[in-house]
Amino acid sequence: MTAPDIFLTGATGYIGGTVLDTLVRERPDYNITAMFRKVPDEFRQKYPKVKIVTGDYDDFETVANAAANANIVVHGGKSKHEGVIKAHIAGLLRRNKPSFFIRLGGTGIIADWKDGNYGELNSKIWSDIDDVATLTSMPDWALHRGVEKIIQEAAETYGNKLKCAIICSSGIYGKGRGLVRTQSLYMPDFFREIIELGAAFYTGSGSNRRSWVHIEDLMQIYLSLVDAAAAGGGKAVWGKEGYYFTVTQETSQLELAIAAGKILKAHGLIETEKPKRVSIDQIRNMCSSSGWAFDGLYTFASNTRAKSDRAQKYLDYVPKQPTVFECMEEDLLSCLQS
Repeated sequence: MTAPDIFLTGATGYIGGTVLDTLVRERPDYNITAMFRKVPDEFRQKYPKVKIVTGDYDDFETVANAAANANIVVHGGKSKHEGVIKAHIAGLLRRNKPSFFIRLGGTGIIADWKDGNYGELNSKIWSDIDDVATLTSMPDWALHRGVEKIIQEAAETYGNKLKCAIICSSGIYGKGRGLVRTQSLYMPDFFREIIELGAAFYTGSGSNRRSWVHIEDLMQIYLSLVDAAAAGGGKAVWGKEGYYFTVTQETSQLELAIAAGKILKAHGLIETEKPKRVSIDQIRNMCSSSGWAFDGLYTFASNTRAKSDRAQKYLDYVPKQPTVFECMEEDLLSCLQS
């Protein structure tokens, strides 16, 4: 098999940086190009064989030209940036041979943040096989929907030439291996709000549940899809149904709050380990720096429950990493250094 040419964007991020490191370590014969607005310190020393393209997500032609020179594109950066997705697709369609596009998504697409039953259990658990027809026709207000429509329409229109897959990641934990960001989104937000409040917290009954995956288990799915693409498609499913949840476990907000309270109290960072029940308005005002009015409700009061049926069936996905609770102490304490 000829070594594939891979173009990666988002390589300074938590996920994208770990994807890059995984590919370099596990597939040293693959030809990799990464795009940066600013090349990280020590990058050339650590990854001397990785080619570099300088640009950002708004540089349409830069992205498109780099994509056109690759037969596999992996986008591991800003998951809602429509411009870079369009540029990737345009570049891949300039090629004469079938190409592959693997894009980072998220279980925000299934989150019930708009429904208003905050802090309570939603019994719906989504399957990326049984529910794929619904997943690929979600309303426009659903998170990630704008970008997913672009990809799914391209997959339907150019299916013989453009093979697409969406890795719909759940909440992620564990330390990343990139050179810039090595922390997830949830744990730093959770840590900051706990420290400000003086206690771990939940709202309602705290029974709302979130799906989780360790960053290293997530890398299994990335590597399997890249390898399948390098083999011309492999056993993987591509196109509109090429939708992959990454879940290994789920927890309630109350369970997370109880565990975090014990850890942070033991380290003298808060005075009580007992979680505090807070109002919906308090939750609504959390994560305000994101600029999205519903971020606190989505992060701490909603349900995102899913099953990784497709990865288990087609990619032989077997999670191996420790649970979110086993990693929580390291994840929370690492926030002190950021």
